[in-house]
Amino acid sequence: MKELIRAYRLYHKLMRHPNLQDEVRQVFLDRLKERGILDEDAVARQILELVAESGAELDPETIQEYRNAAVDVLFAQHFNDLEIENHINLARKRDAFRNLQRVVNAEGATSADIRRALKELTSIPQGSLYLPPEEVEGVRVALIDHFISNQLPFIGIAKQYITLRDVDEMLDNSHWTPRRSGKIGGKSAGLLMARCVVLPRLSEKDPDIQAGVAVPESHYFSSGILADFIDYNHLYSLHSQKYKTGRQLEDEYGKMAATVEKAAFPPDIMADFRSFLEEMGEYPIIVRSSSLLEDNIGYAFSGKYESVFVVNQGDLETRTREFVRAYKRVFVSVFSPAAILYRRDHNLLDFDERMSVLVQKVVGRRFGDYFYPFAGGVAFSRNMHPWTPRIRREDGLVRIVLGLGTRAVDRVEPDYPRMIALSHPTLRPEVAVQQVIKYSQRMVDVLNLQTRRLETLPYHDLFQQAPHPDAHLALSVVEEDHLAPHHYRGQAIPLENSCITFDGFFAQTPFVALMRRILKKLEAAYGRPVDLEFAWDDDRLYILQCRSLAGHEDIGQVTLPRDVPSDAVLFTNRRGVGNCVTQDIEYVVYVDPKVYQKLRSHEERMAVGRVVSRLNRLLQGRRYALFGPTRWGTNDVNIGVKVGYEDINHALILAEIAFEEGGVNPEVSYGTHFFNDLVEARITPVAIFPDEPETVFDEAFFRDSPNVLSSLVTDWEPSADAVKVIHVPSCRRGWFLHVYQDSRSQEGMGFFGPARSDVSAS
Repeated sequence: MKELIRAYRLYHKLMRHPNLQDEVRQVFLDRLKERGILDEDAVARQILELVAESGAELDPETIQEYRNAAVDVLFAQHFNDLEIENHINLARKRDAFRNLQRVVNAEGATSADIRRALKELTSIPQGSLYLPPEEVEGVRVALIDHFISNQLPFIGIAKQYITLRDVDEMLDNSHWTPRRSGKIGGKSAGLLMARCVVLPRLSEKDPDIQAGVAVPESHYFSSGILADFIDYNHLYSLHSQKYKTGRQLEDEYGKMAATVEKAAFPPDIMADFRSFLEEMGEYPIIVRSSSLLEDNIGYAFSGKYESVFVVNQGDLETRTREFVRAYKRVFVSVFSPAAILYRRDHNLLDFDERMSVLVQKVVGRRFGDYFYPFAGGVAFSRNMHPWTPRIRREDGLVRIVLGLGTRAVDRVEPDYPRMIALSHPTLRPEVAVQQVIKYSQRMVDVLNLQTRRLETLPYHDLFQQAPHPDAHLALSVVEEDHLAPHHYRGQAIPLENSCITFDGFFAQTPFVALMRRILKKLEAAYGRPVDLEFAWDDDRLYILQCRSLAGHEDIGQVTLPRDVPSDAVLFTNRRGVGNCVTQDIEYVVYVDPKVYQKLRSHEERMAVGRVVSRLNRLLQGRRYALFGPTRWGTNDVNIGVKVGYEDINHALILAEIAFEEGGVNPEVSYGTHFFNDLVEARITPVAIFPDEPETVFDEAFFRDSPNVLSSLVTDWEPSADAVKVIHVPSCRRGWFLHVYQDSRSQEGMGFFGPARSDVSAS
């Protein structure tokens, strides 16, 4: 009786799809054969017997009717109701897939046509039976190319992870203009890819990652919106901006931003913005760049484009006005000097770059007037600057800060994120308690929902005004000559005697294990190192952004020459050493750290950065190294030279010289202000600590060598006295500077020697 009832139910399910009955029964038949349940010859004989017994005509129609009934009964006997439903849905998916395959490959098919066909397929329950991957792959590629990215290296990887349902889900959170479909851009594509790798829809899932990792609610505004914006305001001259000189770009960028600020979006797009914000509600958001080239394989565009926080509080018109202002800031950054010069350096200038926008809910919670997550930062799947041989480079590196991760990503001075090697999370570059305190975070970035701004507060003040329930995980208390993590939630913390260490966080949460596993998954998927922006809040790790790093060949272990005469050695170094063989350096640009520190005014120090920038342009095509005080690229000119990528992009070596200050060596940045840029451009960061025992540093070479600056720059500013340009062969008997570094032994050196014919390693 049970089997009869199941057969009755099966028949009623079939009747819901009258046009697919033959397709469904073929699925049943295939599965019965696969399981060895059905012998077609035996069934055929039984059917003939049954027809003969009934006295019916032995015609093909009658035989087919009996055959269908036999297949239905057999299937009902051997499969339960859920399995029956899954097999019927598999037949439905096959039919809908054929239609999608036809539409997506049809000449002139619109985005709306493709989306309707995709939705028809994805509206069928997923179940546990899937279409064959080899059949689906071509359609995956077509959908990725149409809606996400046309970059072939990305498509080659993404097609293995992004499913049809992932694309459909992305489209449900996407905003398009009816006039142009556009694509969601590189940053959005990287985020989608990361989610599909780490939190897969179909393949085997990691239960710990499923429980502890998430992606914040994200919405995608396609590149077609800003193409419409340009058309609507007749801003066609913007397309030729990229072909202007560096000086013209700098001079005109402010005027261009003002023009864009005054321009208007088309009315239907404005209506879509309002509808989006109304649905989002009063929740803080971040408007992030997602240009078509950004975060693509080999081209990270790190820090070239804007991201803008919007508190998104108050009446709808106020929120819309602030959202539009942020959207325009992101848009205009595609024409910034740094972005255009980066494209020029990578032969991407002629690409028709378009800016899409990624809008995410900010990870965090409200505490009083402030909104922020417990922590945020950036993680690298490879530790490029291990500070001890014990550290395993392949386990990765994390820079983490309390609050919004901006202070870890952008390295806002004079603060310090906590740097952890994921292979040894308790192993610090600093040893003494006073050094740990000195190189710790003091300020926290938060959103003030009342003032509607991103604000920076001392963590003491923040926790007094708006205490966070997990503060004990971030803070350690100074007890005599050591730091002790504060272990208990709710217990009063003596803030005046505390320090941000995250020691409790690493010990009491699964953060380190989760991050290590995530980075390994992503690096395996991309086939190259990656970096990841993240936030942590309420016991969850949120992925905010993911991109691959440049994948140039690892030169392996470097053997330092041992026969270099002592008077030919310019420097040695043994901390934060990455692999490098850079030969035949002809020019050295030297910003004297001691002279720089004596400059009295902010303007004088800014002028040094301008001179460095000019020299960088003048020495393009020459092999030159840049030496100077710690923290190239800092925003605080009191501790380093303020430059951007476009000001140092032609250098082969970026060296930071850290003289002792009051008996303590200042921290160097190891190039972290433009980490991805250095990796892509193969610029090697070098850290030199002249006052450490056994370190060789020939300061006399820098001090006494002739300065040829005046032959290159005739109108330098007075503060250029801090800058020297040294033509190495003129000072060292025709020899050049060579820099060798080996990360495994943590040994490096710069030395003078004859020109070498092979400079391809640099």
